[in-house]
Amino acid sequence: MTLDTAQGLATALGCGLLIGLERERRKGQGPDRLAAGIRTFALAAISGAVAHILDVPGLILSTALCVGGLGLVTALKRHSDDPGVTTALALQATYLLGVLSVTRPLIAAGTSVLLTILLAARSPLHHFSKFVLSATELRDGLLLAAIALIAIPLLPDEPISEWMSTSPQRLCALTVLFLCLQALGYVAQRLVGLRFGLVLSGLMAGFVSSTATIAAFGARARLAPAARATYVAGALSSCIATITLLFAVVLTVYAKALPALASSLLCTLLATVVVTGLSTLRLRDQPVPVVTSGHAFNLLHAIVFSVVLTIVSSAIAYALRHSGVMAANVMAFLGGAVDVHASAASSLSLGSGGQLPVGALRFPIVLAYTANAISKLVAAFVSGGTAYGMRVGMGLFIVVAAAWLPMVVA
Repeated sequence: MTLDTAQGLATALGCGLLIGLERERRKGQGPDRLAAGIRTFALAAISGAVAHILDVPGLILSTALCVGGLGLVTALKRHSDDPGVTTALALQATYLLGVLSVTRPLIAAGTSVLLTILLAARSPLHHFSKFVLSATELRDGLLLAAIALIAIPLLPDEPISEWMSTSPQRLCALTVLFLCLQALGYVAQRLVGLRFGLVLSGLMAGFVSSTATIAAFGARARLAPAARATYVAGALSSCIATITLLFAVVLTVYAKALPALASSLLCTLLATVVVTGLSTLRLRDQPVPVVTSGHAFNLLHAIVFSVVLTIVSSAIAYALRHSGVMAANVMAFLGGAVDVHASAASSLSLGSGGQLPVGALRFPIVLAYTANAISKLVAAFVSGGTAYGMRVGMGLFIVVAAAWLPMVVA
């Protein structure tokens, strides 16, 4: 017996004992008890290791069929109305881990730990799937998975025409990035709730759409003037999500441009945090309304993002070829009024393709951010009235000034 063989047998035994220990605790008592416990799982793992060591043709497969058949028969012979096959499948997996232990002991050991954690989390997983996760959230998750795992690999990685500066695959990947960030904010809101106030809810909703959040809070502030200060703080906190997403876009599309953009982005982020903090400190027992959402992300906003990204990218590329940098900056400004991230991604795509130098990227991106702030200001005045619009507008003015400050000083 070599040292590797002894290590494989020891690993297989450890895997079987670990998984069997969890199954033993679930075994129960009486006629409905499970047939497989700690000894059965240890024997299954050892059998897999021995079958691999003997190296007899067909032995691993035939033993696997025997173990799988034994587990299935014992599951079906239980007197319970809901026999289940979890233990049978776990027994089969334990046998395979025993086989793997001989050649890949570390992988087998790590997999056994993950399998045991999964088996032990039975109650929390059942509670989550039945009582926490809604049907709408499940559909959103499946849709996101389908786009990320099916659509992206099938799309071409090169621009399909000279009018598109962004490949369909990268366009779809950016859309998935936005959907994931939106879903992350939604999950955080579900976990934290509104205990920490409307400011946190505004921040999380901002990952879906900061402009829409400002408009929604403005409409509610018009109906509840006494809580206007709370809504203003929540609206400004949504702008933190805007600059955070902008950081993500830069890192995803053209990370090499980050040093050139860092000063403006960091000043904007700092100013947004300070403005939100000062607005939060002014709150005095303001009523906190309920902010809820039935969807993990806003698919319409993601589609608009993709469409705007395509149109703005093509328009900026066309303007660069025929009218120069100034026309491209104008197109970036117009695109930023609709979606700052799409406009920024368009400019960054041109930079990554060599059509715009890195040093020339900061101006169109800050210009797009300014246009986006103007859109938010209009939404604030239209939805919340003059008082709400003035307070939100003051915060937006400070944030935009911070974005331009590094360029003015330089």
